[in-house]
Amino acid sequence: MTATLPIHDCLPELVAALRAHGRAVLQAPPGAGKTTVVPLALLQAGLTSGRILMLEPRRLAARAAAERLAETLGESPGDTVGYRIRGEAKCGPRTQIEVVTEGILTRMIQSDPDLPGVGAVLFDEFHERSLNADLGLALCLEIREALRDDLILLPMSATLDAGPVAALMGNAPVITSEGRSYPVETRWLDRPLGPKARLPEATADLVTEALSETEGGVLVFLPGEGEIRRTEALLAPGLPKGCVLRPLYGAMPFAEQRAAIAPVASGRKIVLATSIAETSLTIEDIRVVVDAGRARRARFDPGAGMSRLITERVTRAEATQRAGRAGRVAPGICYRLWTRGEEGGLAAFPPAEIEAADLAGLALDLALWGAAPDALPFLTQPNPRSYAEAQALLQLLGALDEVGHITEHGRRLATMPLHPRLAHMLALAGPEAAPLAALLADRDPLPRSAPSDLTLRLAALRDPKGFAARSPHTPNRPALTRITQEAKRLARLAPKPAHPDLSAAQMAALAYPDRVGLRRAGDAPRYVLSGGKGAVFAEEDTLAATRLIVATDLDGDRREARIRQAIALSEAELRTLYSDRIGWQDLCLWDSRDRRVLARRHERFGALVLDDRVWKDAPPEALARAMLDGVRELGLSWSDPARRFRARVMLARAGGMDLPDMSDAALLDTLESWLLPYLTGLRSAADWKRFDMLDALRARLDWGQMQALDQSVPGRFTTPLGRDIPIDYSGEAPEISLRLQEMFGQKTHPNVAGTPLRVTLLSPAGRPVQTTMDLPGFWASSYADVRKDMRGRYPKHPWPEDPTQADPTLRAKPRGR
Repeated sequence: MTATLPIHDCLPELVAALRAHGRAVLQAPPGAGKTTVVPLALLQAGLTSGRILMLEPRRLAARAAAERLAETLGESPGDTVGYRIRGEAKCGPRTQIEVVTEGILTRMIQSDPDLPGVGAVLFDEFHERSLNADLGLALCLEIREALRDDLILLPMSATLDAGPVAALMGNAPVITSEGRSYPVETRWLDRPLGPKARLPEATADLVTEALSETEGGVLVFLPGEGEIRRTEALLAPGLPKGCVLRPLYGAMPFAEQRAAIAPVASGRKIVLATSIAETSLTIEDIRVVVDAGRARRARFDPGAGMSRLITERVTRAEATQRAGRAGRVAPGICYRLWTRGEEGGLAAFPPAEIEAADLAGLALDLALWGAAPDALPFLTQPNPRSYAEAQALLQLLGALDEVGHITEHGRRLATMPLHPRLAHMLALAGPEAAPLAALLADRDPLPRSAPSDLTLRLAALRDPKGFAARSPHTPNRPALTRITQEAKRLARLAPKPAHPDLSAAQMAALAYPDRVGLRRAGDAPRYVLSGGKGAVFAEEDTLAATRLIVATDLDGDRREARIRQAIALSEAELRTLYSDRIGWQDLCLWDSRDRRVLARRHERFGALVLDDRVWKDAPPEALARAMLDGVRELGLSWSDPARRFRARVMLARAGGMDLPDMSDAALLDTLESWLLPYLTGLRSAADWKRFDMLDALRARLDWGQMQALDQSVPGRFTTPLGRDIPIDYSGEAPEISLRLQEMFGQKTHPNVAGTPLRVTLLSPAGRPVQTTMDLPGFWASSYADVRKDMRGRYPKHPWPEDPTQADPTLRAKPRGR
């Protein structure tokens, strides 16, 4: 190895650190040569007798790195240097350096925890913080601590803050390569793109401008295959003579990827690439970068139930990384599809995948490993809520038991290179499910304008030419080819089916047991899903009138998600597949709309009600408990007697008596303890309105408490006629109301427990005549005026001149008097 790259300057320090400590963190900017030099340097230094594993985040990078390393040795991949990626391997008995994608390391560790034959693990591009890299490092650190203290570990990064990683690794040495790059001039837009601007058109215009102003190869960053193809179609007709267009994205055939990386014999090369070109790859002859400012990264999509690629604005770190590609071999220029002012609104760094991705695969791996997340040395711990949701899904799939331990079925799923949902489907349905698994794991091969029906995608997969001839929705042929190849690979991995001869809809229901949807009553195509969420079709969708569906892709709206992809499911298919999960549930509940208790028997699958019947013999206690919910919604129903009793209790409590709290809040909080036994027979808001709570409230006091209450705050006053009338304690003073004539002969003002009563004297018609707290004073003063007025209105009733000498009465005067 000739010392022509910046990384060579720090190799002696790196080798010494690894020899002394067995671990280190290497910081080296893009172009320093860490990927193609460090593995060979460690091999040459003889640090280990075992194989050197180097992890790469992408398949293209893994193959390209292995080929470059092998080329350096004058060999082909499979000799000293080999690689393993999904669906392909080139390794031999002499292989000493093995370049693998990150997920393969986890499979190796789960199969043989002590990593036999492996002497060193290198984590290239660790700054990308993929979930597999984080998990791989955590597992390797635990292995090194418990099983293999000779295992060499080396995270390598271009832009990572090395301090936290070094601390995680037990204060490992940090080795830094200064790198080498040329100055890059940045050019921004003069004004922001308008709201109606389309990314491919705007990018094509900027590329055309860059071609007219610069020389050398051009690297254009776009978020995904769709944008690349549209930009390519826009650029191709007007390209200057000698320019060659080369797409570059992860899903394209490797031969085409190789062509994009390799230099052209003559003319200018324009590479339209995803973020795959940010790191790991060296693309020859690039002098100009055009950055469309978008990145497509894995985000957990609750609508799909798996990680999906979501398009977002780039971060400042990514923009810097992309711009640096223009300065690898000479001074360069970077054109950015945003204004200089907009740059301040970009996030600083992309989040670690563990913070945003679906954690179902991680939860399955950790269950297989037998450890909780907080027991492993993760650089970033997973969100507890997201992790709990992932465990709940795995329990639904039967991969974990009720306490979170992995089951035998879960162990089978962990061996499959699929999301646990799709692995579950493949494990139970067998090879016949492979096309559907490959289809659901990939991007939709039909355009967005196509209906949601999943059977259309399966038809296109089975017969691409025939489908294209009879359908207005042109499929993506490269995508269909890729899906077909993956389906063949999965079919070879699939076990013998536990449930043979399933329909496509039943297979989908295996993967998405929480996404079986039942159409709600009404005109709009709205559905309730078996997991409890809501979903809706576009009105014009071909499945909009279907009673039962399986929703395999939703837009993620938590309130009511729009269904992007689904398949019709018959009730017979559902019952055949999930007979053990369908059962009857008896329930009494309060119906807020009808304001009454409903007693129903529901046949349910999850949140779906497949059959609904009246529960004719519902037990009274169940009805009463449902009525309690009605009381909570309607509020307490206060009759006058109940209100007066509550006022007496509250007054006595204020005076220090030990009695229950009868405030509205306290009563509502304890409904079950005092009201439930009295609700028998009540079923509606009307019943509750007629109900008197007095007996239920009085029952809260024992005999001694009632005696003490009656003595200190009596509930009734005995009139001169011996009639008991209620005392109202709800006002500022206790109050009674009675006919004026009933108080004739009363020479002192009435009181209760030493407290004067407020007395409201009523006319013979029951209307208030006078309210007083001094009855003798009233007789001596105002009574004369009242007598004068009342004699004219009620001549048949007695109105003596001296009421203190008259007998109390409630009767009219005898006839003739």
